[in-house]
Parts: sequence; structure tokens; C-alpha cells
Amino acid sequence: MDMMVWIGAAVSLIGLLGLFWCIFRVWRAKSAGMSDEDLRDLVKRTVPLNMAALMFSVLGLMAVMVGISLG
Repeated sequence: MDMMVWIGAAVSLIGLLGLFWCIFRVWRAKSAGMSDEDLRDLVKRTVPLNMAALMFSVLGLMAVMVGISLG
């Protein structure tokens, strides 16, 4: 079960990096002075990536918890 904990931690870290990437992507676009419509389109394209990164993070944390409780 140690392997499940480490794999879950890695998956969770990938999800966390994806979340930070989404934050910085929108933050850079906002500070670059994009038009309101272009910024709205960028956010619409970033939301599915944000949700996928959040799902990876949650699944990784669930794997860690399962590995700890079974180990």
C-alpha cells in the first residue's frame, strides 16, 4: 500500500500544478490588459482544464487516504 500512497501523492501534485498553471494563465491575461471579450473567452477555455486539474488532485488525495487506511 506504500506504492498507492506515493502514486496518489504524485497524481495530487500533478493536479496541484495544473491548478496553479490555470491561475497564472488567467492572471497573466488579466494583467496584460486584454479586452473583456477576449478575457472571457480565455476563462471559458481555462475552466475545463481547471476542473480536470481539480479532479486529478482530488483523486490523488483519495488514493493517498485509501493507501493509508489499508496500509
